Amino acid sequence: MKIKFLTEPALLLENKVLVIADLHIGLEYEIFKSGITIPSQVEKLEKRIDSLIKQTKAKHLIILGDIKHQVPNISWQEYREIPKFLEHFQNIKISIIKGNHDGNIERLAPKEIDIYDSQGLRIGNFLLIHGHAWPFIGDLDAEYIIMAHVHPAIEFWTENFRSVEPCWLKCKIDNEKMFEKYKIKTNFKQGIIMPAFNHLIGGMAFNSKDFEPLGPLLKNEIFKWREAEVYLLDGTFLGSLKDLKIK
Repeated sequence: MKIKFLTEPALLLENKVLVIADLHIGLEYEIFKSGITIPSQVEKLEKRIDSLIKQTKAKHLIILGDIKHQVPNISWQEYREIPKFLEHFQNIKISIIKGNHDGNIERLAPKEIDIYDSQGLRIGNFLLIHGHAWPFIGDLDAEYIIMAHVHPAIEFWTENFRSVEPCWLKCKIDNEKMFEKYKIKTNFKQGIIMPAFNHLIGGMAFNSKDFEPLGPLLKNEIFKWREAEVYLLDGTFLGSLKDLKIK
């Protein structure tokens, strides 16, 4: 397996495929409607991605769902910013795997960008999905599943302090449950859950008693997320989720 975790919420596959997820461009407009004004973050997103492309020398950028934020419509901010955002990256191939927020994304993306439905995309031994839908049955001979969607995070607290930090989760896959669903024998070795690339979107604290799994792979515990290995973005290994204190 050739996979490299970066200090940004991004990973590199086979030394040439850069994967990010959950950009949620247009989130600022929703925040504005609640009475808070935040400048557009698109330029910052572009600079961060530019830096990753330069650092990794990647040839292919895959956005693992939720490039836009508004559901089910397209906001004025998304109409204005998403086409320019995608056109910014002219020297790298771009693929989008549709997330649950990406309705009508085809109307915003340049024609040369490949767009895949929510069932996912197979790259070598990796099955890439957003995570809100079941994978495509024809891709089940991969060895690893990489998903996003749930914005994984870990909560830290004391009597006077609380912090929620984004994290990576590495999970075992229950291949027997996959067989129950698809009637096909699978041999998945591991599932990886990606943190959100947009810092504004926040995260879901998996070690909170209020956490509720989203998406079929978590709800049906095909990803054994309760026993997941937990890593912060700087690579710090926190241990198994089941051993982390829940408040």
